[in-house]
Amino acid sequence: MKFKYISLTIMALSLMVFACEKELEIELNQADPYTFANTDRNGGNWDPAFLDDFKTALSVASPAATNSSSYQAELAALKTASANLTPDQEKAVNYWGGNAVVRWNEIAREMAAKYNVPPASNPDGTYGVPSAANPGVYPFFPFANPPYAARAFAYLSAAQFDALIATWHFKEQFKRPAPSITDPTITLRLPKNDLPSYPSEDAVVAAVATDLLIFLFPLEKDLILAKAEEHRQSRLWAGANTTSDLQAGDALGKAVAAKFLARAKSDGMGKAGGSKAIYDSLANAAKQKWGWNWVSLETPARPGMLPMYGRVKPWCIPNVETVRPGPPPLPGSPKFAGEAAEVKRWQEKPTAESRRIANFWADGPSTYTPPGHWNRIASDLILQNKFNLLRTARTFAYVNMSLQDAGISCWDTKYHYHTPRPATAIEGLKTLLGTPNFPSYTSGHSTFSAAAATVLGYIFPDQAAKMEQFAKEASESRIYGGIHYRSDCEVGLQVGKKIGEYSNAVAKKDGAQ
Repeated sequence: MKFKYISLTIMALSLMVFACEKELEIELNQADPYTFANTDRNGGNWDPAFLDDFKTALSVASPAATNSSSYQAELAALKTASANLTPDQEKAVNYWGGNAVVRWNEIAREMAAKYNVPPASNPDGTYGVPSAANPGVYPFFPFANPPYAARAFAYLSAAQFDALIATWHFKEQFKRPAPSITDPTITLRLPKNDLPSYPSEDAVVAAVATDLLIFLFPLEKDLILAKAEEHRQSRLWAGANTTSDLQAGDALGKAVAAKFLARAKSDGMGKAGGSKAIYDSLANAAKQKWGWNWVSLETPARPGMLPMYGRVKPWCIPNVETVRPGPPPLPGSPKFAGEAAEVKRWQEKPTAESRRIANFWADGPSTYTPPGHWNRIASDLILQNKFNLLRTARTFAYVNMSLQDAGISCWDTKYHYHTPRPATAIEGLKTLLGTPNFPSYTSGHSTFSAAAATVLGYIFPDQAAKMEQFAKEASESRIYGGIHYRSDCEVGLQVGKKIGEYSNAVAKKDGAQ
């Protein structure tokens, strides 16, 4: 059989060069500061995602007494800092005061989009591999494909969640009142709440984001540091935190970030890219066991994306074998033939609605990926429900741990079965969305979407039906786009839901109900 396809190499090169030369443009939701629906004063008693020993492993120095001369000097400086703001300072106060955890999530999504471009081929037909040790050498590090993005969001979110649980614990231990309560003459430019101010939750969030995002996106170090400094300064301009509040929060955030960085450096991601020997071994094993194997349709042939990602350490699922599904329909079988005919039919006779759905959920190169799409949905729900920073971080943590677990499971399944894509099996097929460079079964979009939708449906029960419908639509979009067979999608939804339920089982026991 002969197949027609379009090489993505030239497009990949042009996109990557453009992405890494341009400045990061962050056009974000402009949510005004709001009064929290609940401050969760008992949040320091919640169970963390990773740092089970935080009460003994972390410490915060006791603050100066509110009537001490040193603290009175801090209050005087704060009064000056918040008295007369420039327009830019006011903008920063409102920007970070809306919900700083959402803000850092948005920034992470923009970074994922910037770096989500596959490397172009070398003159000899090989492909370079992005190197964390030399991130500024082409191909630039990272290639923020969906599995990488899911991992990035998971580490950022879980670390902020654990750090904020610790923050709430120490706030209740020290019970230092907010500066504007101790000195009512201080201009407070954000809504009041009943949380103690030491250590500063915003400084904690900024410190965690700084260290994790620099590790994950090292070429954006200058931007990350500038954003973190603006975030901290905004608390002074808002009259919300004194310098010692911020210093204590910064130290606590860095201590938590260090523990998550240690996990990240040993979670197996460094070996996820595999090697030619591994690619060939997996393909040969599938050929011998199942009678087929996936092949790249790019020119020159590109190695499959992250063949060993299925061995990266998960968060909530016990292991990939627990959730690995059975095999897909055998090529040549009546079921396979029917599914192939369905894919071909949608490519030959698309409707306006099928095109809309396929493009809406495409989330391809230079976008924030399917995990980023679900983070955007989570962000909207968080803001609508006026969550405080701790409950916001909890939401992102469970959503993103489920998303990374979904990616780990899906990539394990892809390379275990090594199923050819529709563009390989259906002669002459022209797909609406191109063809991803990794095996077909199961659908990543379906697995990611069902996992995230299941978690969001638990956290926002009034939105459960809508989230499930979103997941189904995202799954169907891959059939409409010619990317997947129906079995890829239906089984992906089943596995993703199971993974989301693992995350929910942890959430139900964390004390945050």
